[in-house]
Amino acid sequence: MAKSLLRTDRELADIYGRHKATVYRVCFAYMKNTADTEDAVQETFFRLIKSGPAFGSEEHEKAWLIRTASNLCKNVLRSWWRRRENLDDHQNLRGSGPAETDEVLSAVMGLPEPYKTAVYLYYYEGYDSAEISKILGKPKSTVRNHLHEARGVLRKKLGGDLNEK
Repeated sequence: MAKSLLRTDRELADIYGRHKATVYRVCFAYMKNTADTEDAVQETFFRLIKSGPAFGSEEHEKAWLIRTASNLCKNVLRSWWRRRENLDDHQNLRGSGPAETDEVLSAVMGLPEPYKTAVYLYYYEGYDSAEISKILGKPKSTVRNHLHEARGVLRKKLGGDLNEK
């Protein structure tokens, strides 16, 4: 892993290859449509190129990209322009491809914001609560509470017992 702030095209291509699917899923969790998701993924990797942070490991690299992608998506969703859009214009943008989801993932993506991110990082990306707290900048107890409450919401939505870790 290069410690230099200047990366070669090969290093950037390697980082993109390793993390594009994860960044796409994180962005889709927020944006809910393919077009906005692709824009957010592009902007996330552009910020990587522009800022050129040095990473200690692939996990640090992945955590930086997840944090950057989620902050970028939150900023877009909070923007004044986004609030003025007509939601009916976006109703049929979902499209097919990597964003197609099963029933459980659809339920996860329908969770309120703090729960959705914690559940996604825990169950789909394999982070533990301590790692998630570092990524999100929240106390460990808050992350564990979000996971607990999200399981309850999912249990009601999906019915029955969830196979919990």
